[in-house]
Amino acid sequence: MNDQPTTPPPGHNPYFQHPVPQGPPPQGPPVMMHTAPLPVQRRPRRAGLAATVVATAVVVGAVAGVGGAAAYSALDEPTSSSTSNAGSSTSQVVDTPDSPAPDGSVEQVAAKVLPSVVKINVSGAEGSGSGSGIILSSDGEILTNNHVAEVAGDGGTLSVDFNDGTSAKASIVGTDPLTDTAVIKAEGVSGLTPATIGKSSDLRVGQGVVAIGSPFGLDSTVTSGIVSALDRPVDVGSDGQGNSTTYPAIQTDAAINPGNSGGALVDLDGNVVGINASIRTASTSQGEAGSIGLGFAIPMDEVMPVIDQMRNGETPTHARLGISVADVAGQNGAQVTEGAQVEEVSAGSTADKAGLTKGDVVTKVDDHLITGADSLVATIRSYRPGDQVTVTYEQGGETKTVTLTLDSDAAASNS
Repeated sequence: MNDQPTTPPPGHNPYFQHPVPQGPPPQGPPVMMHTAPLPVQRRPRRAGLAATVVATAVVVGAVAGVGGAAAYSALDEPTSSSTSNAGSSTSQVVDTPDSPAPDGSVEQVAAKVLPSVVKINVSGAEGSGSGSGIILSSDGEILTNNHVAEVAGDGGTLSVDFNDGTSAKASIVGTDPLTDTAVIKAEGVSGLTPATIGKSSDLRVGQGVVAIGSPFGLDSTVTSGIVSALDRPVDVGSDGQGNSTTYPAIQTDAAINPGNSGGALVDLDGNVVGINASIRTASTSQGEAGSIGLGFAIPMDEVMPVIDQMRNGETPTHARLGISVADVAGQNGAQVTEGAQVEEVSAGSTADKAGLTKGDVVTKVDDHLITGADSLVATIRSYRPGDQVTVTYEQGGETKTVTLTLDSDAAASNS
């Protein structure tokens, strides 16, 4: 895994395929997917997530058409019978007991969570597509990805398809590009089933999880797998100010495909622990690739404060150190190391007051090891403004530790 894709210029994401070409695809409805300002700003020499053996990318927005599916039905086949000297036998139809699903089974999880997950249809000036959403309140507040909602843009439209077959128009309540989250509101609805929000911090690698959403526009789709990694730094692009959307993702091998974006990743108790947001996909010369067993979800613990701010009509805020960083390249002082190398320190920031300077290498935040720029960004993203953290860094060949209070980006155009 030695490929290191170059960092996109501000406002450009090389992994982003716009959700909608003009006009509908040849067969079926178009479908939008995410496969996938900042606490730490990164410089162009930062390396992104490494590619796999085949060329891969973290897909943060794409559209796929649902074509005709080949179908097989035994009812369409002529019936036949056979005989032999030993006689013949006939299959029998027996009643299957209608036993309840066992606790902790995927069947039981699906029954609990499906009423709380919706399909979101979105259209705007540049086209149309679809994604998924999670019901937050009985009167229609719905959580989804920013890259799903933003397709509507100014003057676009949103509608929601519920699990019971009903639908409603919707409007945007709030968006946060930095965490790739958004809240929308379905109009004229009541009595919906809100999802139960769990704690992503309780997850363990190897634990069973279930993904629910609308891949390729196929609503109410359930897939299952395990948590294959935690705190995976996933970088899915940057805004016009150079601030990146990087989060400490839950990695899963549950099949996640275009259209799953904004849907629920739940534990086997049916509690939402993540928002399906991006996928690692093999490059393909023909259209959009699907799941290869590497999907990423935004952990709920980290984004619930931001979601609550949007629901309350507030502008989301994020923690910041006040530095720009890059991956460590080559030798630092007397030893080769890995971490996030400071490229610039904002005057008056918490990092500046703590004594960090250009050239320092941040190697740890509290107990989190920092392996590169994305790792530091994702780690700081998991905190809130005002939190105290202990930062370990190398300066002039010496290892230093400082405890500081994280700034807020409320009054800053970048981090």
